[in-house]
Amino acid sequence: MPQKELVINLEAGWKEILNEEFHKDYFKDLSQFLLTEKDKGKELYPIESHIFNAFLLTPWDQVKVVILGQDPYHNPGQAMGLSFSVPKDFKIPPSLKNIFKELHHDLELDIPRHGDLTAWAEQGVLLLNAMLTVEHKSPGSHKNIGWQIFTDTVIKKLSENKDGLVFLLWGNFAKSKAGLINKEKHLILQAAHPSPLARGAYFGSKHFSKTNVFLKEKGIKEINWQT
Repeated sequence: MPQKELVINLEAGWKEILNEEFHKDYFKDLSQFLLTEKDKGKELYPIESHIFNAFLLTPWDQVKVVILGQDPYHNPGQAMGLSFSVPKDFKIPPSLKNIFKELHHDLELDIPRHGDLTAWAEQGVLLLNAMLTVEHKSPGSHKNIGWQIFTDTVIKKLSENKDGLVFLLWGNFAKSKAGLINKEKHLILQAAHPSPLARGAYFGSKHFSKTNVFLKEKGIKEINWQT
């Protein structure tokens, strides 16, 4: 009986760039771990077909901005393979509420009534979590299974192969990835995490307007942040 494999949905450009990763031992182990956990009846998020959504909705040759999150939401139905994003019919999580508040203060945009950030992804904003899966009600549960090897490689590939990207690093975890990025080629913007636990330290960072100023200077179409 053939061994089951993890469903990997990627846009063609990403597939070419990351192909060798899928043949490495760490990724094979990661895949088998996820499939075994599923066979045990564990609830894992997002659903398998959405794990690589960020790479499907934001093609390799269209990436302009990277927003780095930590791991997916761990409640049923929330995680959709895009950092900070939830489907339209879900309550907006606290961190995303604060992102929208900052967006309103920064660019005077209307605060969205939903938390689906697909519109950002489709404009070239790679909404990347460092860990692409999580176990039900268990935040950080998949931080040591190999995902960070994979997503660190993604960040390095972007840094090495592209010019003029904007990396938005919010919170200490995201900031810890700054060393993977060539700051001579790319704009790195750092701020506190938008979580309410940061007690408002995120506010006033103006990362959305700063991103668009940078893109405009490079002759790149700005992001319409209104979802």
